[in-house]
Amino acid sequence: MRAANFGCMITEIVLTVLGGLALFLFAVGSLADVIQEIAGDRAKTWLVKLTGNLFTAILTGIAITTILDSSSAVIIITIVLVNSKLLTFRQAIGIVLGANIGTTVSSQIPAMDVGKYSPVALVAGLAMMMLSRSNTISKSGKVLLFFGMMFFGLYTMERAVEPLKGLGNFDSWMRGLEHPLTGALTGALVTLIIQSSSATVGMTITLAKKEAITLAAGVAVMLGAELGTCSDTLLATIKGSRAAVRTGVFHLFLNFTSIVIGLLLFGPFIQLVEYVSKDAHLERKLANAHVLFNVCGVLLFIGFVPFIEALLNRVIPDKVN
Repeated sequence: MRAANFGCMITEIVLTVLGGLALFLFAVGSLADVIQEIAGDRAKTWLVKLTGNLFTAILTGIAITTILDSSSAVIIITIVLVNSKLLTFRQAIGIVLGANIGTTVSSQIPAMDVGKYSPVALVAGLAMMMLSRSNTISKSGKVLLFFGMMFFGLYTMERAVEPLKGLGNFDSWMRGLEHPLTGALTGALVTLIIQSSSATVGMTITLAKKEAITLAAGVAVMLGAELGTCSDTLLATIKGSRAAVRTGVFHLFLNFTSIVIGLLLFGPFIQLVEYVSKDAHLERKLANAHVLFNVCGVLLFIGFVPFIEALLNRVIPDKVN
C-alpha cells in the first residue's frame, strides 16, 4: 500500500509539473507572438534604427528581450533580419549580446512571490478580451492573460514539487547535480527537450524556493540551459545567408565559451554569488547568479567583438557569385 501511495504521489507530482510547464511554455510563446503582432513592422523598423553601433545594439537587445521574455525569439528575429539584409552581422552581434542579458530578467520573476496573484491577471485579461470591442484593448488583454498564465504555470510547478523535499532518492539525485559538469549536461538536455532556457531556469528557481536544490546544483543546471537554448537559433540559420549563419554560430560561441569559463571558475563564481547576495533567500541567490553570469559573459566578450567578427567572416565567408 505504501509503495502504491508513493507511486500515486510521484505520478501526481509529475503530471502537475508537466501541466504547469505546458502553461508556462504556451504563455511564453503566445506572449512573444501577440507583442510582435501589436508592434508589427514598427518593431523591425526601430530595431534597425537603434542598432547603429555596438552599444546601442546591446541596449536594444536587452530591451526587446525583456519585453518579449524570450532571447530565442529575439535572436531568431535578428537572424531573419540579417538574412533579409536589413541588419549587418556587426549589428546582430550587439543584439545577441544584449539578448543574453535581457533574458536574465525572466529569472527574477520566479524568485518573486507573484504566482499566488496570477489569477488576478488571468481574470482581468480574459475580461478585457471578452468585454471590449476595441481591438487594441483586446490585444492588451491577451498580453495580461498570457502574463497571468505564465505566472500561474510557475506557481503550479512550485506547489507540485513541495512533497519532493526530503524524499531520499530525489535528494540523492539533486546532490549529484552539484557536480558542475553533471548539472550543466542535465540543464542542457532539459532545455534541448523543452526548447526554453527560461523554463529550465524557472523550474530550477522553483525547486530552490522549496529548498529542494542547492545553489551549486542550481547554478550548474543554469549554465547548461544557456547551451541548450542555442539549438533553435541554429535551426533558424538553415538555408539562410552566410551572415545569418555567422549570427547563429556567434550565439553558440558566446554561450559555449561563457559556460566553459563558468565551469572552470565554478567555485569562485559560487563564492561571488554568495558575497553579492548576502543573506538573500536561495531562490534570489540563484536568480542573481543568472544575472551575474550573463552580464560577466557579455562584458568579457565586448572587447573581443572586432576580432570575433573578423574571425567568423574569414571562417564563414560570403558566397562568391
